[in-house]
Amino acid sequence: MSTHVEELKLRLMVIELLRTAKYKKNITYRELSAKTGLPVTVLSRYAKGHVLPNAERARQLLKVLTKFIGLESEIRSRIKFNEDGYFDNTEIMGDFHILQQAANHALANFAGKRVTKVFTAAVDGVPLATMVANALGVNLVIAKKSKEVGVKEFLEETYALKDSGVTITLYVPKEAIKKRDSVLIVDDMIKTGETQAALVNLVRKAKAEISGFFSLIAIGDEWKTRLKLPENCPIEVITYIRPS
Repeated sequence: MSTHVEELKLRLMVIELLRTAKYKKNITYRELSAKTGLPVTVLSRYAKGHVLPNAERARQLLKVLTKFIGLESEIRSRIKFNEDGYFDNTEIMGDFHILQQAANHALANFAGKRVTKVFTAAVDGVPLATMVANALGVNLVIAKKSKEVGVKEFLEETYALKDSGVTITLYVPKEAIKKRDSVLIVDDMIKTGETQAALVNLVRKAKAEISGFFSLIAIGDEWKTRLKLPENCPIEVITYIRPS
């Protein structure tokens, strides 16, 4: 996607966030003006669609508006822990509004960077990755635990789940990721990082580059060393949870 198109999407996204703050969260223009430093008349013109903010102002507004919209608090409020300390994220992955806001968040953070493919592992990460791929206007690639009939060649990566003694192999069609691709790895949640490290290795086997990593939830941050991402590779996580 061209930078121009990405910036246009970002500007339109900020308008929607502004409308959400004004009409759904009942935040007044005066309050928004105090937080953003912009005149009430300008904010009103943005919200009514009379004019679009430029890309730089859109990014500035995004930082303020996301605090009002509260994507992180929305996610955390839907995480349900059981008596053993494990949590269920069903309400998050089934909530279109949260997925849309998360995709917008990814767009704001990765717009302008070269991303040609979004890559995830089946199955939990697929809804989020689909939304992110749509926001960025690129194709989605899914690594699966079985080979599809009709595909001649696969790239594969086998890894062991921590403390389980179980090994898993992920497969991706060889032609799905090409050498010239720049791949954004997306997942709904990262705990220990084995699955995401396998995705990183699959990208490397395809001799493509990694443009970044995006996730809704992360348990601690020890997983970052396991991923062995390139230096200065952007990592974007909406909310971190302390390991139990």
